[in-house]
Amino acid sequence: MRCVVVGAGIVGICSALQLQREGHEVIVIDRNGPGEATSRGNAGIFAIGHVVPIGTPAILKRVPAMLLDSTSPLTIRPSYIAGIAPWLIRLLAASTPRRVEAISHALAAILAPALESYRPLIKSAGATDLVQRRGWLILFESEASRRAAEPDVVLRRSRGIRVDELDQGTIRQLVPGLRPGPVWGVMLPDCEHTLDPYRLTVALAEDFVAQGGVIQRGDLRTDIAPDGKAQVMDDAGPLAFHALVIAAGSWSRKLMRGLGDDAPLDTERGYHVMMENSIDLRLPLLFADHKFSVTPMADGIRLGGTVEFAGLEAPPNPKRWDIMAQRSRAVLPGLKPEMRSTWMGFRPSMPDSLPVIGPSPRHPNVYYAFGHGHLGLTLAAVTGRMIADMVANRAPLVEPTPYRITRF
Repeated sequence: MRCVVVGAGIVGICSALQLQREGHEVIVIDRNGPGEATSRGNAGIFAIGHVVPIGTPAILKRVPAMLLDSTSPLTIRPSYIAGIAPWLIRLLAASTPRRVEAISHALAAILAPALESYRPLIKSAGATDLVQRRGWLILFESEASRRAAEPDVVLRRSRGIRVDELDQGTIRQLVPGLRPGPVWGVMLPDCEHTLDPYRLTVALAEDFVAQGGVIQRGDLRTDIAPDGKAQVMDDAGPLAFHALVIAAGSWSRKLMRGLGDDAPLDTERGYHVMMENSIDLRLPLLFADHKFSVTPMADGIRLGGTVEFAGLEAPPNPKRWDIMAQRSRAVLPGLKPEMRSTWMGFRPSMPDSLPVIGPSPRHPNVYYAFGHGHLGLTLAAVTGRMIADMVANRAPLVEPTPYRITRF
């Protein structure tokens, strides 16, 4: 079949590759080149232990105070409060103990085959050198913050995620550059990371093209034809397709609405700072108190994370880069102060922390693959496998009900 994939980020490219492996003719279209949007700047973690949703009863208790502090890990620009209000109401509804339990099961189910789904794609692309398995160390700066995280540790273990308690001596062996004084930490040993998420996406895209795939740059719009069928158009007119995959990240909602569908998709703006690896950091860290990761990459250390709700149009807030740099140097005093580069991107996020994967309820040949939030890199390959299964009218690798757009 002829498949059109809208979106050249990591989810779109992996979906295109999985469809191509089924023998389909696949074309990818994006206004940017492969990996040039959100996939360029993520923290680079294959976070297979991320079975805890964004919204939990414990987090919600902290939200009001965090929102009043523009330097907190979670903030809302005052001008966007009205715009994000419906999303936040759904977040509240998804944060009850019963919903957290169900969402956590759904996250565990789709995360379980995430790394295995990547293996053949990365091998074929000759990109195995871009991925390392050294675990993910979660650091706590106080005993109180470690105790506060205990429910998350219990939840991870209940979903079969390995979580190792580490003593201070072991932590300091793993991260010699830590500041003096007490420190607490747990290790997720099965997590992996990439040395460059942009290069990884480009390598996968180049392999897709080498295998006969086509990538085009251009703006697209969607509409419903007079006969009621879905259509996607560029400046030259409608494109022919047997299957259409919308994997345009934070820009998917406009395309979805053109087809008569909708979902509560919004954006969590994430920031990163690149710094020199002056402490010879070898494994990724998560500063649990400040909600950002510290990842060793090919060209330095990436400080990446936090959440800002401000939509797609507002300019970045430079203070958020400064805060990450300052707080990282407080924990890792050997880091040189210069910021090599800064970046801001848009995580496409759903209020229940689950992506949208599956067919349109109105158009059986249209498939959605967006809304992965903090797990876009992690879930890209397994999402592509599920989409390929659905296009082939097979039972998907992962039971698809929790991820369908009709849940809203």
